[in-house]
Amino acid sequence: MDVEGETTVTGSTPIVLFVCVHNAGRSQMAAGYLRALAGGRVDVLSAGSEPKDQLNPVAVQVMAEDGIDIAGQQPKVLTTEAVQESDVVITMGCGDTCPIFPGKRYEDWDLTDPAGRPAEEVRPIRDEIKRRVQALLAELVPAAS
Repeated sequence: MDVEGETTVTGSTPIVLFVCVHNAGRSQMAAGYLRALAGGRVDVLSAGSEPKDQLNPVAVQVMAEDGIDIAGQQPKVLTTEAVQESDVVITMGCGDTCPIFPGKRYEDWDLTDPAGRPAEEVRPIRDEIKRRVQALLAELVPAAS
């Protein structure tokens, strides 16, 4: 495993990787929701093609408003190994920097980058991420819906 600070369980538990450019906002919010909502039924990774030094503080704030604590997470660099071990790869604006491997499920979520935006503009992005994560979870673990 080459995504620092995250481990996965091999076997029948699906592994989902969320990828955006900086791994400081969108992908961290999505990972936070999936971790909280899946209750251990899905292994969650997140990474960025050009990770920042720290999370977007507004993303941390708006997630906390919805009861999800992502403050302890750190942006991580995207590695080929992380993509290889994942079953589902969700990209959010990383473009051609995301490696593609046969047999993986890929989705690209077209979401506004919350970087530099005030909380009132980030909340709708957070809510859309939550909606998409809930739909993804219902597909991956049907009993969870």
